[in-house]
Amino acid sequence: MTIGEFARASRLSAKALRRYDELGLLPPARVDAYTGYRYYAAAQVERARLVAWLRRIGMPLAGVRDVCALHGTDPGAAARAVRAHWARVEAETAERRGLAASLLDRLGGNTPVNTDISADDDTTTAVVRPHALLAAALSERGRVREANQDRAHAGPRLLAVADGYGAAGDLAAGAALAALSAVEGLPAPGGRAGDLLNALEDAVHRADAGVGAAAPGSGTTLTAGVWTGSRLALAHVGDGRAYLLRDGDLVRLTRDHTAVQARVDAGELDPAEAAAHPDRALLLRALDGAEGGPVPDLSLHEGRPGDRWLLCTDGLSAVVPETELRAALTAGAAPEDTARALLALADGRGGPDNASCVVADVLPADSARTD
Repeated sequence: MTIGEFARASRLSAKALRRYDELGLLPPARVDAYTGYRYYAAAQVERARLVAWLRRIGMPLAGVRDVCALHGTDPGAAARAVRAHWARVEAETAERRGLAASLLDRLGGNTPVNTDISADDDTTTAVVRPHALLAAALSERGRVREANQDRAHAGPRLLAVADGYGAAGDLAAGAALAALSAVEGLPAPGGRAGDLLNALEDAVHRADAGVGAAAPGSGTTLTAGVWTGSRLALAHVGDGRAYLLRDGDLVRLTRDHTAVQARVDAGELDPAEAAAHPDRALLLRALDGAEGGPVPDLSLHEGRPGDRWLLCTDGLSAVVPETELRAALTAGAAPEDTARALLALADGRGGPDNASCVVADVLPADSARTD
C-alpha cells in the first residue's frame, strides 16, 4: 500500500505516519531506495489504528511504544498499561476539578471543595465524604548500606518518605520530615483545594531550607501526602514514588525526577533500558537547600473506602517489580504487615539500598484509626 492508501485505511495523516516512522513506532514495510517513498503492508493497519487510539486518549509517545510492544506478546499487560494511563488521567481531572472549585470559592461562588455539580440546573450541592485513614510506616537499612539515611512517617494526616544522600543524608531526610510536620495542622475537610496545595508547596520550600541548614552539602528526596478526609494532597520531589491501589489495579501517581526518566519521556530510552541504566539514580530535583529550591510536583487525588496508598523510596521501587508490589498490596494484610512484606521483597533481592515505605488504607469514617 502507498502511504496515501495506508493513511486512509489507518485514519492517520501522512505527516503523522512519517513522524511515527522517525520514532520507530510504525516503520513502513518498504522504502523505495531511489525516491524514498514509503510503502506499508495491509497487516500494519491494526497497529496503526492502535497508535492512533492511544494518542487520542493522550498517551505519551513513550507509553504508546510500550503498549504496542506488549500488544503482540502480552495483551493483558498492554491492557493494564492503558488502564493505568487512564487512571492517571482521571486523577488529574479530579485534581483540576478541585482546583476549579477552589477558584469558584475564591471568586465568590462559595463552592465547597467536595462538590457534585448537577448538569440539569445551575445548583451546586456539597457532598462531603470524610473517611478514616489506617497507616503504617517502616524503614530498613538493607544489607549493603552502613547506615539508614531513609526516613518514613505515617501520622493521622501526614504520610511521607524521604531518601537522604551525602555525608549527612540522614540529617537531611530527618530535617525534611520535621519541617513538613506542620502540615498535620492544615485545613481539615471543607478547606479549599488550592489553599491546601499552596500550603503544602510552602511546606516543601520550608523543608528545603531546613535541609540546607541541618545538612549543608547533603540532600534528600521527598514524597509526601496530606489526607483531608476525602482526598490526598501529594507533593513530590526526587525519585521516591506514590501509588494508588484501587479495585485491584495499581496506578503510579508520581514521575521520577531523574536524568534517565527525562530520556524515557523524550522517547530516547524504553523503561527496560532505564531500569538497568547506570545513571538511573542521577537526580534532577532534590531538597538540598540550594538557592531557588526545587519545584515540587503537586497533585490532588480523590480517596474512597477500599483504596490503599503506597509511598516508598527507590530502595523498594528500584528492585521490586510493580507486579510484585501489587501482589503484596492485594494480599489482604493490614498496613503494618504489608509494609513488612514489601521490605522483605527488597531484602530478598539483596537489600542493595535503604528501603522505606508507608502503606495507608482508606476506611469508612466510623472505622477505628491508628497512626
